[in-house]
Amino acid sequence: MSGESAGVSSRRLESTRAGERLRDLLAERSFRTGEFTLSSGRTSRYYVDCRTTTMHAEGQALLGQVGVDRLDAAGLWPDLVGGMTMGADPISYAVAGESWRRGREPIDAFSVRKEAKGHGTGRRIEGCFEEGRRAVIAEDVITTGGSALDACRAVESAGGEVMAVLVLVDREEGGRERLEEEGYRVLPLYTAGELEAAL
Repeated sequence: MSGESAGVSSRRLESTRAGERLRDLLAERSFRTGEFTLSSGRTSRYYVDCRTTTMHAEGQALLGQVGVDRLDAAGLWPDLVGGMTMGADPISYAVAGESWRRGREPIDAFSVRKEAKGHGTGRRIEGCFEEGRRAVIAEDVITTGGSALDACRAVESAGGEVMAVLVLVDREEGGRERLEEEGYRVLPLYTAGELEAAL
């Protein structure tokens, strides 16, 4: 047991190093150059597929650590974290797991469907969501801000309180500003420019 604990702790990086390592991992695994059409319909010379990092074993561990550090630095400790499936899911799970490991009040996770399912409970929000609880919305990449805004509105419509939007990568194309204009605090971990510079 002690050997296992030592192995786990030896892989945990100091906060600044964890942030740098996650940035480098995103640049290496998720940042692609070329000609791409984004979900917004815009064309771009690069594409960021965060899932190849957020679903990666090391990426999950780093993401939890860096994400919780960012919330802590912003003075936020929500009850819940979640966003639009599936991009937000691994971010939410990483933050939830890290909150438990730190021994503080756990931050539970939830997922927002693009639309309510037509069977079963018919809910649009799945997981540990409860009315009246404080939530941080997770988003993997923000371009126009439409997806995050949709998640914010879904949570509020279901009786939740949105404290902020935690964004893994901000493409710096107006999405952050749009969310801020709507009254939401935005906490980006990285910008696309930072990832490109790390290549």
